[in-house]
Amino acid sequence: MSITARRKRDHLRIATEEAIAFRHKTAGFERYDFLHCALPEGDFTGVDTAVEFLGKRLSWPFMVTAMTGGHAEMTPVNQQLAELCAAGGMALGLGSQRQILENDEALESYRVARRLMPNGVLVGNIGGVQLAQMTSLSALERLVDVVEADAMAVHLNPLQELLQPEGDRNFSGILKGIERAVSVLPVPVIVKEVGCGVSVETAGRLIDVGVTLIDVAGAGGTSWAGIESRRGGDPQLAETFWDWGLPTADCVAALSSMNVGLIASGGIDSGLTVAKAVAMGALLGGAARPVLSALMRGGLREAEALLGRWRTEFQMAMYLTGHRQVSAFRQSSVLIKSE
Repeated sequence: MSITARRKRDHLRIATEEAIAFRHKTAGFERYDFLHCALPEGDFTGVDTAVEFLGKRLSWPFMVTAMTGGHAEMTPVNQQLAELCAAGGMALGLGSQRQILENDEALESYRVARRLMPNGVLVGNIGGVQLAQMTSLSALERLVDVVEADAMAVHLNPLQELLQPEGDRNFSGILKGIERAVSVLPVPVIVKEVGCGVSVETAGRLIDVGVTLIDVAGAGGTSWAGIESRRGGDPQLAETFWDWGLPTADCVAALSSMNVGLIASGGIDSGLTVAKAVAMGALLGGAARPVLSALMRGGLREAEALLGRWRTEFQMAMYLTGHRQVSAFRQSSVLIKSE
């Protein structure tokens, strides 16, 4: 088994076996409350949660964000995630496709998703370091083609890499690589963090090179410092940086006025939290570990029940603020910052 495949397997195992969350920092959405509308004037069933994303229809603004792929054991996981998203009308993000750059042994772990959601929104994934190292973007184009991706996510994870025993230490050239990818790929590029958030300064640099979509993936959910400590990383360093990062709500609030579409992931734990993120300006909310945990506990039935409840919570938030369409909900001033 390659180092990359072994690392992916370790991440999946640790994430499902242990709840390694931020200890003293939340995603920040509890600091915001909705303005209640006591006269919603209409039938709750008339609330339309559907949105368009990447030219396709979603039943509500939610993405099951990047998790896994790259090893045979992960094929059934992506199969179930694809079935879940196809049935629920949600977007799906694949885990890093770095393994495909090394060999084709695990292609099925990625390809299974498109086969099971032929009309759904599917997002590919590659690390910023791997992108910077590409001398030709033909390899990146192949990553898009093999999964028939609607967009390609480029993930930025400097803290995680610094804490990995085998992690990369050189992040030079990533912005230039992103600029090349934006100009060459036939699909949009989504730049995403993996749990530490995106600042206004970083977002501005990304917008300057043509990026139109950012997944802020902020602090408040899974601590990747904690996960890497379980894989043999320096436990003292992991302890020091366990709560490193910008809370997701702060990222969305700060970036919402910028000329870029936002996905809010990191500490998303309910449909109400998704509603707050969307009301603050995000196109979509997203989550990974809560969905994976439900899937591992009770299979598709439990994962479907979880996300079905989240969608109902999102719909209720729209109704209880007097909105029937997501577009109007997103553009309104329905949130107040609580004490």
